[in-house]
Amino acid sequence: QVQLVESGGGLVQAGGGLRLSCAASGRTISNYFMAWFRQAPGKDREFVAAINWSGGPTNYADFVKGRFTISRDKAKNTVYLQMNSLKPEDTAVYYCAARALLATTYNYWGQGTQVTVSS
Repeated sequence: QVQLVESGGGLVQAGGGLRLSCAASGRTISNYFMAWFRQAPGKDREFVAAINWSGGPTNYADFVKGRFTISRDKAKNTVYLQMNSLKPEDTAVYYCAARALLATTYNYWGQGTQVTVSS
């Protein structure tokens, strides 16, 4: 089992930034993909960004490219999402997720953290 706990959400004005954190515990995640998803009110959950815990290229949704950066700190077992140039449409609950490299779906999820961007 992998436990994921997000933090760092809050209220920010448009154009501002936030850094979300996802602390992982339990099973070793050295062979996992870690990702951020988000879900806005009335909308489906959507992919934001992903990173291979062991290294390699990162992956981003088109709507966050150039604004968001996903990274990980192996020593702290934590994944980050640095969000810059935030827009009101970025308002959502942001979820951290994990899956084993050979898995086809993300099967470990955090509880989510609210991000609200005011105009």
